[in-house]
Amino acid sequence: MALDYSSANIRVNCIRPGDTDTPMLRAEAAELGEPLDGFLRQAGGRPLGRAGKPEEIAQAALFLAGEASSFVAGATLVVNGGGLAGRRDR
Repeated sequence: MALDYSSANIRVNCIRPGDTDTPMLRAEAAELGEPLDGFLRQAGGRPLGRAGKPEEIAQAALFLAGEASSFVAGATLVVNGGGLAGRRDR
């Protein structure tokens, strides 16, 4: 899509969030019968040591929508607390 729309000066990017503490994540814990605190602790098994917050994902979207990213197109912005960098066991 980034290639298809670049001639119209439309930038297309992707946000790839990691586990984010939302009602959907909490509902998943309930559906699986997992205690919420343990589920969130497991979701936090990444270098930053916690699940993300919805506002952190929103900040990534605001960045991509703003002038600071005017030369960013066809990119995937991974917002997952370092999850791709590796797992940190506690």
